[in-house]
This record gives sequence, structure tokens and C-alpha cells, in this order.
Amino acid sequence: MAYPTFFLLLSFLLTCIYAFTVFSRRNSRLPPGPDPLPIIGNLLQLGDKPHQSLAILSKRYGPLMSLKLGCITTIVVSSPDIVKEFFHTHDVTFSSRSVPHTAAMVDHHKYSIAWLPVGDQWRRLRRVTKECFYSVQRLEATELPINIGVIVFTTTFNIISNFLFSLDFAQYDSVSSQEFKDAIRGLMEVSGKPDLADFFPMLKLFDPQGLLRRANVYSKKMMTIFDEIIDQRFHTRSSSSSCVGASSRKNDVLDSLLDINLKDESGSFNLNDMKHWFLDLFVAGTDTTATTLEWAMAELIRNPEIMKKAQLELTKHMQSNNRNMQESDITRLPYLQAVIKETLRLHPPAPFLVPHEAVHDVDIQGFMVPKNAKILCNIWAMGRHSDVWSNPEMFMPERFLEVGIDYKGHDFEFIPFGTGRRSCPGMNFAHKMLHMIIGSLIYRFDWKLEGNTSIVDMDMEEKFGLTLPKSVPLMAIPIKLQLV
Repeated sequence: MAYPTFFLLLSFLLTCIYAFTVFSRRNSRLPPGPDPLPIIGNLLQLGDKPHQSLAILSKRYGPLMSLKLGCITTIVVSSPDIVKEFFHTHDVTFSSRSVPHTAAMVDHHKYSIAWLPVGDQWRRLRRVTKECFYSVQRLEATELPINIGVIVFTTTFNIISNFLFSLDFAQYDSVSSQEFKDAIRGLMEVSGKPDLADFFPMLKLFDPQGLLRRANVYSKKMMTIFDEIIDQRFHTRSSSSSCVGASSRKNDVLDSLLDINLKDESGSFNLNDMKHWFLDLFVAGTDTTATTLEWAMAELIRNPEIMKKAQLELTKHMQSNNRNMQESDITRLPYLQAVIKETLRLHPPAPFLVPHEAVHDVDIQGFMVPKNAKILCNIWAMGRHSDVWSNPEMFMPERFLEVGIDYKGHDFEFIPFGTGRRSCPGMNFAHKMLHMIIGSLIYRFDWKLEGNTSIVDMDMEEKFGLTLPKSVPLMAIPIKLQLV
């Protein structure tokens, strides 16, 4: 066959496929959205910052929009009333997860609280998370040096390792600690990259970008360190049990889980489940919290009058009590709470939350959301919607002093931790860490940008991924406050 004839036939075939796709879409009950291209669908319209691209598209096609990302039908939600219908009215229908290709690292998706379907094992993990992880220790204020992002990451990393293992990982074993931190960062980077296998499931067998292979390398390093810690704890507990009067108990999360494991004759929560649970907590709890804290400090430094108000509230409260900040102080610091809420509104830690998936076909506002459709909730766009928020691009903590909006999942215009049965189980932990660390950073210190850079010139661009870190890391210098 001559080349001109071949290309003519190929062009005709692609045109037919495109026409069929567009015709099928227009004659279906899918929500409105841009017409997809053959094969790749709407992938090119995502750009390098999908949360912003989809926010722009939603202004044209509406807050309930459908896309074709490769082979995957994707529904984008970006208004509080539709979010409520999805995750409150039809909570059960959308309680499943759209599992990314890289989540299959070390078979993690089979054990993870983030990716498991709603069922007995998922409920068991939610219960363990609530009963063990949030009732063991209290957060402690920590002094932080200059590099806000890196040091806050390490602080968060150590807080979680102390909760779980009574260890400061940064001091536990310098080599293992650095490997572990690098593995977490690596996993976040790999998981945040667009994966062709998620858009074209037939490619999962080939892992064309090598993302799953890299994720397996990182996760296996973390699992090895968990094995070492668990084995060491078993050895210590075994040794002390033979010594009269000796006790090896640290009464941390690991001890609690080992007790559960020993009593659980059914094997419903074994050591493998335990390690995957640890993996979830470190991956979900470090980068998201550190990113939010870095954005909070950037906004406070950029808005010195807001910083002064928060410092004044802290100084007034803390000096009257003559002690350092404690968890019990959080409820008595409304302006600090408003600062955290405003940071989460403008800079949500996960711009699309964790993607949901439809369990079966369901009618939403006259449109059909088909079974297995991926659901993206664009909370970044919702936080900047002028119909919901006045002056949405401005950092104004005062807006939360005027209304009783909270982020516990009941106010659908503000759900940085999600809502419904798949809301973030670490919300209470994040709530404590965010307030305690920010309070500690600004109570005794003022801050200026490195090199006397003007706050007007501060880079506030985002870098898209699973989280939205600052494109340029925040480098700031602490200045000791003179308390009066």
C-alpha cells in the first residue's frame, strides 16, 4: 500500500473515532465538558498545574464537569453544593478509591487505609488509627532553624516517629534516617508525576515510565527499616520478660499494636498490616503537614500586620499563664486558628483530595456519573471561588472570625481534609501539629527573608504534585522577639 493511501486511511479512521467519541458524549447523560481528542482525550488540557487548568475549564463548563483522560472517564467537582451531593447524600456510592498505578508498590494498595475499599479491614484500620495513634502522646513545641520547609519536614518526621516508636528518627541512625527521609520524598515525587498507566490501564503491565519500579525501591527501604525496629522491639520485650522487675514497655503506638497483634488470634491485623499502616502514616503525615506549615509561614512573613496580630494573641495568652504553649491552649487562640484555616483555604495540602471512584451508576443533578468513573474534587478551586469567599485571592484570617466554618467535613465549602467516610483519619493529628508548630515559630521569634529580600518579591508560585509545595523553598531568618 502506498504511503499517501495509508495516511489517508489512517486520517479517516482517526476522524471516525473522534466523531464517534464526540457523538457518544453529546448523546450521553455525562456532565458537560470539553470534547476529547482521539485516544488521549483531554489530557493535553491538564497542563503542568491541573488544579488551575480544571478551575478555568469549570468556569466554562460548570462545577460538575466530565473529562476523558486517556481511557478513563473523570468527573470534576468544584462547588460546595455538588460536593455535598457526592460525599454526603451519595457517600456510599463514592466511597471507593481510584487507585493509582504506583499505589501497587509492595502490594501496598491491598493493605492501605488510603486505598482499601470500604469493608471490614478498612474499618479495622480506621479504628486502630483512632484508638492507637491519637491517644498516646502529646505534641511538643520545637524550636526550628532557618530553612523552614526542610526543618519543618524533619520536625514533623520526628513527631510521628516519636508517636509510633519513641524514636527521634533524625537521631536514631544517621544513615537509616537519611535513607528513610529520602525514600519518603522519593515516593511523594514519584506519586505526584502523571502516570500513563493511570490513563491507559493496558499499560500497567509494562510500567512505561518506570514509576512503579521506583516506588517499589523507595517503599522497600522503608519496610526494611520498619522490620528492624519491630524486630528490635520484640527482642527487647522478650529479654525483659525474663528479668524480674524489668520493663521494656515504652507505651507508644508500636507497643499498643504489638499487644493487639498478640491478642488477635484471627490474624486480622498482622505484622504486614502494621508495616503498611506505618507507611501510610509517614507518607501522608510528613509532606502534607510540612507543606502547609511552609505556606503558613510564607503568608505570615508576607503579611506582617497579620503576623503581629497572631504574635500579640500568643504573647497575651502565654504570659498570663507563664509557660510554653500546650495543646490545651489551641482552643483559646482564635486568631491562630483563623490563620491555619486561611492557609488551608488558599493552600490545601491535596488540591484534588484523594481521588474517589463511583461504585455504580448514579444520577447527580440530572447527569449520569457512570460506574468506575474517577472523581476529582477540586478544593483548590473551591477555596478561591468568588461566589463563596469575598476577596478570595487575599490572605485574610479575619474571615474565619466572622463565621463558624470549620474543616471537620460538615461545611462543604471548606473541606481540606475531605468529608464523609473517606475523610482524612489524620485530621486531628494535623490540627494539633499545625497549631503547635506555627505557634512555637512565631511566639518568640520574628522573621525576615534571607538576604533582606523584600516581601513584595517573595515567590509564591506552587509546584504541582500530590501536594502543592512552594516552587521556591522559603528561606527565612529568625529574630528573637523582646517580650514585655
